[in-house]
Amino acid sequence: MKLNVSGWKEFSVEQLFYIRRGKTLSSENKNMYQGNIPCVNGSSEHNGVFCYLAKEITEIGFELQKAPALSLARVGNAGKTFVQSSDFFLADNAFSLVLKGNQEILAYLFISTILNMETVKYSYGRTVSMEKYKKLSIRLPARANGEPDFGFMVNYIKTLHSKPVTTVLKEKQLILEIDKWHSYRMGSLFDFRKGKRLTKADMIPGKINYLGAVSENNGVREKIETSRYWEPNCITVNYNGSVGETFYQAEPFWASDDVNVLYAKEWWALNQYIAMFVITVVKANKYRFGYGRKWTLEKMKDTVIKLPSKEDGTPDFEYMEEYIRTLPYSDRI
Repeated sequence: MKLNVSGWKEFSVEQLFYIRRGKTLSSENKNMYQGNIPCVNGSSEHNGVFCYLAKEITEIGFELQKAPALSLARVGNAGKTFVQSSDFFLADNAFSLVLKGNQEILAYLFISTILNMETVKYSYGRTVSMEKYKKLSIRLPARANGEPDFGFMVNYIKTLHSKPVTTVLKEKQLILEIDKWHSYRMGSLFDFRKGKRLTKADMIPGKINYLGAVSENNGVREKIETSRYWEPNCITVNYNGSVGETFYQAEPFWASDDVNVLYAKEWWALNQYIAMFVITVVKANKYRFGYGRKWTLEKMKDTVIKLPSKEDGTPDFEYMEEYIRTLPYSDRI
């Protein structure tokens, strides 16, 4: 099924959704009411879930949000939406969006993809205002009577379902003895380069990946035509916008000035397996730079990360590669 967007119509968010804001969750209540119901906030990971609460928290004013619904980050990773397939609680940093009418969860998935294309509007520490977000217009498939064509959205998502991703590997139990890891300054491991902004006039559609301060699509905002580009086999880290989002680049690309580019020092060689290990460690630091704080080039160089190490104190990159290779589905990298 192909998407012919020429017949799509514009709808405001308030035409489509009922919107509710979450409630402030104190550390005391978070600890007191631990349970198994997800609580969503402004995170860009784990489907927006940052803790699990007991249903008894409703006794102090928290309302259980019914699924299906979308969660929308209000601050932090502002504008990021997730589809919530089970009932959940909502913290103050997020909104819930419930479609008007009894719509299938696949319709939420279709619309979430479109809403997430709007996250660029909320970079640089901007927050999502409920009133402004209600007025946001998006284009959707429409029926002849001008109403949203939810049936088409559901059927389109169904056509995307394919055979499950499989792996021939069986997981081996390689132990991560984190207490034996050593600390390394990132500037001692990588040569850092800063991306460069392009003007709209320079951004001609083409085939080269253009990286921006986004949290999805491997950091690729769009594809451009350019004779200048960065060499692949490196790691890119957003220092602005979706701060701390980290990706491995296997193809030539151009990086905007919101992105820092990290190449391995000459004394060691990066590959996609080592990159997957290191990226996970680097991303663990991104919480330090939320809410509009920038992870500048100098701060990133001075950031200390812990990695597996050899007896001589140097990073054990061979172990990192082996660890990733032994994980199920690593043969699909």
